[in-house]
Amino acid sequence: MRFLLFISLFFPFFALAQNTNLSNGLVFDGEPYIAVNPSNPKHLVVAWIGFKLGNKTVIKTRVSTDAGNTWSTTTNIPHVVSTYQSADPSLAFDNNGNVFLCYIDYSLSPIAGAVYVAKSSDGGLSWGTPVEVINAFADGTQYPLDRPWMAIDNSGGIYDGNIYVTTMNPKVLGPIAPPYNPYFIKSVNGGTSFEPWRYLDTANYLAGSFIPQPMPTPCVSADGTFHAVYPSYVVSQSLFAQMFVASSTSAGSTFTYNTVAQTATTNNDTLPKKGYLLISNPADANHLLFAYPNFDNGDIDVYIIESLNAGASWGTPVRVNDDPIANNRMQDLIWADFDYDGDLIVTWRDRRNAPDSTYKTPSEIWGAIRWKDSTSFSANFPITDSLISYNTVLENSGNDFMCVQLVNDTAYTVWGDTRNNFLNIWFQRLDLVSGSSSVLDLANDVMPFTLSPNPATNQVLIDLGANPLNEESSVSLMDGRGQLVKQIRPKQTITQLDVTGLAGGIYFVRFTSPAGSSIKKLIIN
Repeated sequence: MRFLLFISLFFPFFALAQNTNLSNGLVFDGEPYIAVNPSNPKHLVVAWIGFKLGNKTVIKTRVSTDAGNTWSTTTNIPHVVSTYQSADPSLAFDNNGNVFLCYIDYSLSPIAGAVYVAKSSDGGLSWGTPVEVINAFADGTQYPLDRPWMAIDNSGGIYDGNIYVTTMNPKVLGPIAPPYNPYFIKSVNGGTSFEPWRYLDTANYLAGSFIPQPMPTPCVSADGTFHAVYPSYVVSQSLFAQMFVASSTSAGSTFTYNTVAQTATTNNDTLPKKGYLLISNPADANHLLFAYPNFDNGDIDVYIIESLNAGASWGTPVRVNDDPIANNRMQDLIWADFDYDGDLIVTWRDRRNAPDSTYKTPSEIWGAIRWKDSTSFSANFPITDSLISYNTVLENSGNDFMCVQLVNDTAYTVWGDTRNNFLNIWFQRLDLVSGSSSVLDLANDVMPFTLSPNPATNQVLIDLGANPLNEESSVSLMDGRGQLVKQIRPKQTITQLDVTGLAGGIYFVRFTSPAGSSIKKLIIN
């Protein structure tokens, strides 16, 4: 049995709660989610929670139809009841181009609300009336209204178009009496209505009484099989905490259960975002991947574990972040996605370049790619264009979140950070083949620049094109681990970078100006 050293038994996992600034909020923006239309990879929809004057927190959405170059104006989702507040958005497309938004709309006092799903028939520009999935009192005083996740069957099989939603017990409504359960709800009519809920766990595979928020993470495989992983700690089942996978080939009518892993070690630091994720490979219906934070090396690392037989058994855990092992730097905020052909990207918040070992230190967003014909990951690479200073707003559960979609070797990433002293939502489009990456604010786009020759040996000619220069402009050369190698201040739009004597390998060139920044990959022979 594999041991995964990452579950915090007595603390909840989640709670209610390019770089393009998509939100530009002056108070708070958080919990972003991105979806890419499977029929049109240039069609993107992003949702997040933000403040609207007089409306507390609302769900906000924006749409791009040109792969993130330009964006629609922000749409605010009205509350079901005017006194409610919203949280926990997730998005998914169906095979017909409809996009669905899942979220909670609720009141803390008096306790009220529900999980809802709204449908957009115009690609996310407008939204229909939200449909109730499960309400606050569906299970008495267990209030199953936290961190709903949504998965849609796009397999083309007999259950194509089914919408599945999972949820769990909340934290913000005060102590809830055990036992605790993950919840499962489905729609078989395209979100027009949802069938009665059921517990996802069952006898011998119960979540138990010690994990107050047993968050399930769902996906649907290419053959239409539903899978969801959830945590468990029941001594009569095992002396160790466990992760179970529930699978159904009958759209949730019946489930089979298997053990993903178990753990004997906990990490009780409540600040890191220790969420986990289950995804399926569109190119192989039997291939499941579970991404999670692991405390095995004394600090939190990014790990994956995989199944090649639809969850029946699981392989050896693999460490993804390639900074030195046990270097006393924590990683968190994990997400991952498969491309349609089986390529894999994993992203996370990284502190390898931070000055200390705590959560309260500057951080970056990093990633790693594993191509479909490879058994190992590439060198890790930076996604953010700068080291982001710490802000106390990041201490709140769920505020900082990230999501990534990988389509045709291009990664579309959203996350929350505080680079401008407000928690805003940022977007990055990264071409994983060329290494090019645009860092934009919505008002002042950075124009492309070129490197030649590439690969290079001695001198690299950098053509900054039409980008304006001032005393703040810089060109930085970073190695494959994101460490700064050298930096120059360009005085002209065509400048040279000397790479003589540098070790061969993959490097990154970052051009930064007041308008933002852009990154390109450079190979040095």
